[in-house]
Amino acid sequence: MTQNPSSAKSNTKLPFAISMSGINKHFGLVHANRNIDLDIYRGDIHGIVGENGAGKSTLVSILYGFYTADSGTISLNGTSHHYNSTADAIAAGIGMVHQHFMLVPNFSVLENIVLGHEGGVNLTTSMTKARQMLEDLSQRFGLNVDLDAKVADLPVSLQQRVEILKALFRNASILILDEPTGVLTPQETDQLFVILRILKDQGVTILLITHKLREIMAVTDRISVMRDGAIVAHLNTAETCAEDIAHLMVGRPVLVEKQWHQCDRGEAVVKVSDLSLNGSDNEANPILSPLDFEVHAGEIFGIAGVAGNGQSELLELLAGIIPPSGGSIDYHGQRIDAKTPASPLDIKSLGVAHVPEDRHASGIILPFSAAENTILGYEDAATSGRWNMFTSPALIHERCSGLMQDFDVRPPNPHLKSSLFSGGNQQKLVLAREMSARPSILLVGQPTRGVDIGAIEFIHHQLIAMRDAGCAIILVSVELDEIMSLSDRIMVMNNGKKMGILNRDEAEVKHIGLLMAGVK
Repeated sequence: MTQNPSSAKSNTKLPFAISMSGINKHFGLVHANRNIDLDIYRGDIHGIVGENGAGKSTLVSILYGFYTADSGTISLNGTSHHYNSTADAIAAGIGMVHQHFMLVPNFSVLENIVLGHEGGVNLTTSMTKARQMLEDLSQRFGLNVDLDAKVADLPVSLQQRVEILKALFRNASILILDEPTGVLTPQETDQLFVILRILKDQGVTILLITHKLREIMAVTDRISVMRDGAIVAHLNTAETCAEDIAHLMVGRPVLVEKQWHQCDRGEAVVKVSDLSLNGSDNEANPILSPLDFEVHAGEIFGIAGVAGNGQSELLELLAGIIPPSGGSIDYHGQRIDAKTPASPLDIKSLGVAHVPEDRHASGIILPFSAAENTILGYEDAATSGRWNMFTSPALIHERCSGLMQDFDVRPPNPHLKSSLFSGGNQQKLVLAREMSARPSILLVGQPTRGVDIGAIEFIHHQLIAMRDAGCAIILVSVELDEIMSLSDRIMVMNNGKKMGILNRDEAEVKHIGLLMAGVK
């Protein structure tokens, strides 16, 4: 499946807001961008999609002045531009909202926006003028936010509006958004799309970088697909579908919409009773309020919520990384509580495997080889029977080779240091190790974070297969689509509290979104 990159163009909106021609960028032997030609119409919402490592971030970093291309040209609104810094790009009318916001938490909204652009030595006069300008911008673009509020007190959706206002305050006519919905509820995502359409109607050109195909289909006018550093297609959004885009991204057909099917639940193997975790000020502001739930053999129990609402701490409690402040966890009848805590090794001995959310912090040891990381935490098993790493390291490497083949780890070299693999391939190594241990209970956090769409399809298939084989799976993910695709029951969390547990066949995205926002 291919499409001529110029087939989606017409001459109705020339000159283009952005025209990049022959862009090349090398990092050592890696050819990150290969002869990129990209034309974006003024006043369009243009999506750029591709797998991890496809070259998307490099391309927009060149456009924003963070990198300088080895060769090629950039024109903005018909005028050739050459800049060597982000300040040059901002002066040329380009703004960028990063995935991780660039705000000072203790400053007010107004102070954050004018920081570095105060406009004169008389700060009082400058702030008054800035306030008036921002009030006008807020009204014009529907970006209502309290200019005097401290940024630390704002929800992430309003912090994102601050970033957009900051770009518009600097006279941006071109706005780049990098994975803008990763920390938003479905309702907040819909609100963002309303804002983007208002910006478009006011003549702002928007470049949207995201891996969420459903959102690309919902809000863009045109899409450019990247693979292996090159653009393989330009598409009119109205003339394509998510399956075709995924095919172009990966180079083969990919099942985008997974069909959930009813599980065959067994007995309850995990029982959580009044489980709580205090914060640094003890009981005044608990991280987790008392939680109660059960998980059965042969089901996937999904935990949904915006990042930072207690899901990560709950997973660490279940894995034995931190002890509970109150309540208990019961695995196969083995009780764990504040008086009788268990270490991660104790938890593992009960048949529990754990895929941590942060692979670098607690999933792998970067200086270790791939083979060494695939037995990390399972050394006792590796030194008994056939897999004796002390008497036959070759067998450990043989086993690792099999896992790398099964999980499509690239390059498939067991001797290679884990630090030399991409983030997505490091994630596959962790998943291969934990899932191949054949646990009766699997704790998995963000299983597809940083993983390519083709590998996502495989990982989801493996999780469903483990469930169907009788494994009880507790899944934490900030990707609501992933929760909906895999879970048999869904617990929604907000501010460390359980907002409700829904059966999958009655769960609706809007209902879950309200619960995620703390609305019962």
